[in-house]
Formats: sequence, structure tokens, C-alpha cells
Amino acid sequence: MAESFRIVRSIFVSLRLTVVLLSLSIILIFWATLDQVHLGVWAVQQKFFHSFLVFAKLGDLQVPVYPGGYLIGGLLLLNLVSAHAYRFKAGWRKSGIWMAHAGLILLLVGEIVSGLVQEDYQMRLDEGETKNYSESPRLTELAIIDETDPNFDDVVAIPEAVLAHGTVLQVPRLPFRVVPRDYYPNSTLQMRSQAPGAPPSIATMGLGPQIAAMPLEVTYKQDERNMPTAFVELVGTDGSLGVWAVSPLLGMPQRFQVAGRSFRLVMRPTRHYEPYSVTLEKFSHDIYPGTDIPKNFSSKVRLNVPDSPGREILIYMNNPLRYSGLTYYQAGYDGEHTTILQVVRNPSWLVPYIACGAIALGLMTQFLIHLAAFAAKRRRA
Repeated sequence: MAESFRIVRSIFVSLRLTVVLLSLSIILIFWATLDQVHLGVWAVQQKFFHSFLVFAKLGDLQVPVYPGGYLIGGLLLLNLVSAHAYRFKAGWRKSGIWMAHAGLILLLVGEIVSGLVQEDYQMRLDEGETKNYSESPRLTELAIIDETDPNFDDVVAIPEAVLAHGTVLQVPRLPFRVVPRDYYPNSTLQMRSQAPGAPPSIATMGLGPQIAAMPLEVTYKQDERNMPTAFVELVGTDGSLGVWAVSPLLGMPQRFQVAGRSFRLVMRPTRHYEPYSVTLEKFSHDIYPGTDIPKNFSSKVRLNVPDSPGREILIYMNNPLRYSGLTYYQAGYDGEHTTILQVVRNPSWLVPYIACGAIALGLMTQFLIHLAAFAAKRRRA
């Protein structure tokens, strides 16, 4: 038992393991960079860096072919901690090394935490428009909105993943069950009159019987978005209320009534609501004279917090708005009066700055310690 422990310990404290892991990480980064052309930034992050194993398609199977970012980063972290525990001795002469390595450990931990908990949304605002929510650029949800009360909308949001898995839902606030019947992760819609060769639709209510939904290949490109289509059956206490086709491509919500209550049914980008709102007062878009090349674009917004006077903030490149754990970046624009803000929730956003500062301070401290020792040796000589 003791011999086995020593073998395992010698492996994890080995400098050879460090070199192997760093080499694997270089290959991983190079491979991911090449694959980014086909998959896009977000898909590459999920496939290569925010995973323990990289999978490749072999026939109809997905097989692991390479260690992912979490596995390599976790082993590097374990290797560094083990080396400190068994090889490095405490003392002021090694304080710079301890500090630099602590910064490296913090950097690795911060990246793992960021990959696990970071959330990315977008807020699109026209001048004069106010919103208290942001929307996901990739995910969608099925929103069932009870509009019976003219002063209040009661919303039940069903994530896209639930529809994809075919999970039957019975929400106590709804007088019916939601039964997914079919799901396309990416699709296009046509009026049935313009697609005579399309197969018959399973939809029986709303706009579904009038349209033809055709599945498409899932896209991973940065400037494209998947448009899913789902067919859901609503089943009440007295039986089926019909099968409905829902998709972001439909645009308008579909309305129906059940048990004296009015509902809207719409598939939309996943929303993240906040207890405050943001108003776009002015969007500025500057270009270089004689060209269409953007020079600068900025958004003058008003932050509206309940029971508090609003305040104006100017958001521009490298000058985001940070409030309530969220960061609002100037990400883009659409025309002369519409801004697109990137909304990010990342509790560990300060960790990289602290880690890099600790590494720089540690290296400087170790350099000064060696410089002082060298100068003292020269004086003695």
C-alpha cells in the first residue's frame, strides 16, 4: 500500500507530468483554433475547453479521442499543488516562488469556476426603449402566458432542452399538460401552399396546419443562430386541446382559451429578468471619414432602480456598466438607433486580475531576493 502511494505521489509531483500536460494543452489550443472555422467560438469552448474529454464522431457513435480543457487544467492544478506539498520548503528565500505559484493556482481555479457558472445574454434596445430582461443568443424557451388578468401576465417558461427530451410537464399553474410530440433543433418554415411536396403536419391547431416545418443541419457559426421548431400537444382534464407548432420563426404568439382563461403560446429566446430596468437614451455610432469602418460606438443609458433615483451611464468599448453582479458591454449595433449590449454574469471576473498580479509580484519578489543576495556576495568579495 505504501509503495503504491509513493508511485502515485511520484507521478503527480513529477516535472515530466508538467511538460506532458503543457504539451497536450498546446496541441488542444492548436486543434481548437483550426476547428473554430467550422464550429464557431461558443461551440469550440464547449467541445474543447469546457469538457473533460474531446469527442469525435466515428460512424454513428461519439467516442473520446483527446483530453479536454477541464481534465488537463485539473491535472495541472493537482500537479502544482502536489509539487508544493512534497518538494518546496517554506522560507522567505522562496516567497516569490510561492507567490507566483499561488497566482497560477488561482488562475486555474478561476478559469474552471468561470467555465461552470458564467452566463451570457444580450440586450437589444432601440432609442427610448426600456427593458428589464436580457435574452440568450443561443437558447430558446416555450413561453405559455396567462393573460386573463389585464394588469398582470403569469408566464410559465419551458426550456428548449425539456422539449428536445420529450419530457411531459404538468405545471400546477396551468389547467393542462404539455406533451412534446416532435422537435427540430434547427429548421425553416414555409407556407404549406408554397411547399406542395412537404409531408403533412402533425399540428392541428393555431398556425401549425398552414405551415410546413423542414429540419436543417445544426449550425455552429458565430453569425448564425439555430431556429428550432417543436410540436406540443396540450392535454386538459377533458382531453386533448390539439397539437401546436411553435418556433421563433413564427414571430407572433398564438392565442387560445381554456376553462375561461386566455393564453398566449410563443417560442422565444430564453429571457433573464432583473428587478431593475435599463433605458437607452442615445446611441452614437461614429465612423472614420469617407469609409464605413466603425470608429466608436457608445450607448447612453439610464439605470432605473425601484425606490431610487435613476442614474445615467455611458457604455462604450472597454468601459462597461457593472451592476448587481452583471456586466453590460457595448457589443454591437443595428442601424443608427439600436444598440446591442452583451450581458455577462461571471462571479469570478476579478480572479484573473488578482492571479496575474500575484504572479507578477511573485516574480518581482524572487528577482529582488536573488539580486540582494548577489549584491551581498559581491560586497563580501
